[in-house]
Amino acid sequence: MSTTTQRSEWLRGVLGLCVLRAMADGPTYGYAIAADLARAGFGDVKGGTLYPLLARLEKNDLVTVEWRAGAGGPGRKYFSLTDAGRAELEQGITQWQAFSSVVTGYLTSDSAGDAPTSPCPPTP
Repeated sequence: MSTTTQRSEWLRGVLGLCVLRAMADGPTYGYAIAADLARAGFGDVKGGTLYPLLARLEKNDLVTVEWRAGAGGPGRKYFSLTDAGRAELEQGITQWQAFSSVVTGYLTSDSAGDAPTSPCPPTP
């Protein structure tokens, strides 16, 4: 498996949580979210991946949407976390930390059977 394919598969699993984190500091729009993720080292998140995810977050009442007029250009759709979105982010961070600890422990142990036995968080 190529490194690019592997990273893409890993990102697919955590992108929703990372997008919620990108909105944690206040309202933002799609291009700014993609730029924030790129600066953080996630690479280029395409609009065809990001915008359907944002639509799902809106449908699940994790974000609200507000259209704002653009300065000399078209308006922008701004996304903000709802209280449910903030709770989802906090819960997701806790679950990710537990899961990544288990994976790291397993991958870095001398023998797979010697890995720590902390349970993975339950899947939602």
